[in-house]
Amino acid sequence: MNSPSVFDEAHPAASSAGRDSIVRAESQTEIQEFVSRPQFTVRHTATSSCEFQRHSHSAFTVTAVLAGRLVTSIGGPTFELFAGDVALTNVAQNHSAEAFEVDFVSIGVSPVLVNELVSEIGLIRTTADIVFRASVVTDEKIMRMSRAIAAETSAEQLGHAAMLDALVRQLAIHLLRCHLTVRKSDHIELSRAGPVDRRLRRAIEFMHDNFGREISLEEIASAAYISEYHFARLFKQIAGVTPHVYLANIRLERARKLLAESALPISEIASMVGYQSQSHFTKMFKSVTGVTPRVYREAAK
Repeated sequence: MNSPSVFDEAHPAASSAGRDSIVRAESQTEIQEFVSRPQFTVRHTATSSCEFQRHSHSAFTVTAVLAGRLVTSIGGPTFELFAGDVALTNVAQNHSAEAFEVDFVSIGVSPVLVNELVSEIGLIRTTADIVFRASVVTDEKIMRMSRAIAAETSAEQLGHAAMLDALVRQLAIHLLRCHLTVRKSDHIELSRAGPVDRRLRRAIEFMHDNFGREISLEEIASAAYISEYHFARLFKQIAGVTPHVYLANIRLERARKLLAESALPISEIASMVGYQSQSHFTKMFKSVTGVTPRVYREAAK
């Protein structure tokens, strides 16, 4: 019999992958726009206030503040951002935020896309260890591209999908030029989750294969052929988050795809992605996305 799951109170991440889909929920005082593509995600939010609990993403995330104030903790330090400031969050880096009278654009760029560009432009011919040089920057080029990406999510004009692809690739190249550090690494391999440390590859694949059921830390560590104690320390050291946070990220990515692309009941989706109760699933989903699963689904239609 499996031991009880250690993941019941995990905080999921907000990134997702799937078909080209646009999610919108607008009122006179609030704008929520989401675009989800296999290689990137876009969120444009304008609201009087919002809060996102501590979580992580499976993408390089650029958050450009167009107006208002956003207070964010990235890794550990806390930063106060105003119009023109940009927050840069690494893959799997813990962060949280609270915003007031804010208008911001958040773009998540897949690490697979970044690694492809690294190879295409000849920086490194093998899988690399890639991280942001700083957590907060002021960069007018990023602001211009973020405004253009936000406008494209609303326009739905001819060539909308191709234009978004081009804009995000342009942003990713600019990040590589100015804000990302790229180092060759013999420990990094590509997996379905993007670049991962080869010592954790088996464990990460195990989590992707089994996220829909209760799984214990012992089971995951066994998949990597490492003792539970040493695995937990190694995973946190390398990935920057605990295994349960990483697993929660996988679960939420799948949930967002199912909400947008299927007619399955929300309670069934909650169960499919490993949550024992719909209320717990709703709480975790909203704590990171800012909207409930029901609102997300309604906006996706």
